[in-house]
Amino acid sequence: MKKPVDKATAIGTLCALVASILFGFSFLAVKLGINEVSALSLLSWRFIFAFIAMTVCAALGLFKIDLKGKDIRPLLSIAIFQPVIYFTAETLGIARTTVAESSAIIACIPLLTLVLSGPMLREWPMRRQWISIAGSVLGVLLIGLQRGLTLSLSVSGYALLCAAMVSDAVFVILSRRAQGYTSAEKTYVMAALGALVFTLAAFSEHLEAGTLRQFALLPFTNTRFLLGCLYLSIGSSVAAFLLFNQGIAALGAARAASFAGLGTPVAVLGGILLFGERLTLLQAIGTALVVLGVYGANILPKGTKEDTHT
Repeated sequence: MKKPVDKATAIGTLCALVASILFGFSFLAVKLGINEVSALSLLSWRFIFAFIAMTVCAALGLFKIDLKGKDIRPLLSIAIFQPVIYFTAETLGIARTTVAESSAIIACIPLLTLVLSGPMLREWPMRRQWISIAGSVLGVLLIGLQRGLTLSLSVSGYALLCAAMVSDAVFVILSRRAQGYTSAEKTYVMAALGALVFTLAAFSEHLEAGTLRQFALLPFTNTRFLLGCLYLSIGSSVAAFLLFNQGIAALGAARAASFAGLGTPVAVLGGILLFGERLTLLQAIGTALVVLGVYGANILPKGTKEDTHT
């Protein structure tokens, strides 16, 4: 008999699911030509818009952010790992490796999160969760193989992608630990630090190139960039991280991380529905493995405590 799903778990599951869908549709920004600008320009404007959106929502009372008198060091630690280290390492790593290689390494984030959740959180994953998430990772790898297997043999690229993988897994662990803060407070500090760090980096890049004016006017002179950036900021950086942080708090690190693999089949489905792309056999098998993996990682036997199985 299956364990009854309580309200908090149901809401957490829905949050993690919707967050994965939002992350998966970030490919739309690339379709809009957003990759035509420098990575630092994109990251800077992405988190500037995210910070503005969070501030406006808080001012309108859509959610509460109350950091007065609180120790924000745990929130800064979260923000350092995600988005600062993660996006820096991922962007540089992808530039040095192939799509298949980068997809394969990043796909292993849920497995690494399982490895860390035991010793760091005392949330020991069950055997079913190990098997299910391993199957989900295999599904992502199969979908990635559709693009062809080529090797860059870039040691620096592999190291950077591994750093991105570790930083995202640590982010999930730290977010789970920060139980005294709301999802909105975590996401707000993530957006603020991302905007600060990436804007300073982009400012330096454009100052050296003599293109500060173009950088400052970029969203107002390039409609495609603006639309893509708005999705990445409001959809992926605000809504998705708000929901994912909530999912982590409700489900625990291991179960929330299992949803990460859904972003890949969502992107495949989006390409089919929106752009008429064809579904291949590898993609179909990979998608089935991902869905089954997420299901298996989140359906617990009757009487099992959430994420504390030893």
